[in-house]
Amino acid sequence: MDKPGAGRLQFSLNSTMESVGEVEATAEKLAMEAGFDEEERFRIAMAVREAAVNAVLHGNDYDPQKQVTASFENNGKSIIITIADEGEGLDPDTIPDPLDPENLMRGTGRGIFLIRSFMDEVHFRQLHPGTELTLIKHLPPAEG
Repeated sequence: MDKPGAGRLQFSLNSTMESVGEVEATAEKLAMEAGFDEEERFRIAMAVREAAVNAVLHGNDYDPQKQVTASFENNGKSIIITIADEGEGLDPDTIPDPLDPENLMRGTGRGIFLIRSFMDEVHFRQLHPGTELTLIKHLPPAEG
């Protein structure tokens, strides 16, 4: 792990489900330190877990030669979590809407929907190879 700047943590992990747990735990810790309540921390951790699972499973296809890179930052206004894979790439516009009646009973396909529901901003970027997903959650107002 390296800490390239104040308040920023970045690391690369193998394409395993154990790595997903590490990314999720780091996001939950960041959210707790940022002052989010328990319910919001759960949502943030769930969104990050879904993004990490997508990177490992869909992006890198569990390929041991490919890495997942995750970065975590609190810039004083928001927490910013970026997860990137080294896969074929993803066009988010091609993902079926899980709320369409024909997709309601599918066992998969809700991850991006959940991520978008739980975070304030979600951005996709093609890396060639790979996809980078940036999740942003604005900090709660200071109590006073």
